[in-house]
Amino acid sequence: MSEGSKRRLKMWIRLLGVTRAAENGLREYLRLQHQTTLPRFDVMAALYRRREGVTMSELSRMLLVSNGNATAVVDRLEGEGLVRRTPSELDRRTVHVALTAEGLKAFETMAEGHEAEVARLFAGITDEELDQLTAILKRMGR
Repeated sequence: MSEGSKRRLKMWIRLLGVTRAAENGLREYLRLQHQTTLPRFDVMAALYRRREGVTMSELSRMLLVSNGNATAVVDRLEGEGLVRRTPSELDRRTVHVALTAEGLKAFETMAEGHEAEVARLFAGITDEELDQLTAILKRMGR
């Protein structure tokens, strides 16, 4: 293995470690401060971005999860009045899901705290470092 490939492997392990630590911190924050889970937050965030609603298949694709996983989370959110399902007028097999007014309000409260928690988790990064890291990650994503 070349020195360059060893360095890239170490970078990958560090990147994974930072990602996992941040994700665990956010999971704990959501659990303690909002009595919710990261998957529930992710579903609500996806629905917040698409206020008109999406099909369950679209939601699964947006979240990169199975239809079954998305359905289980949506079932619970619907039971709490945070989302609503609407059957498609064109195809009875298709169901659209969207946030309710209550869900919209609940998500906005959670999102504000989530943003502050992310800022806290990465407070040690300067604006210049943030710009550099963002540029590097964008380049890697291509």
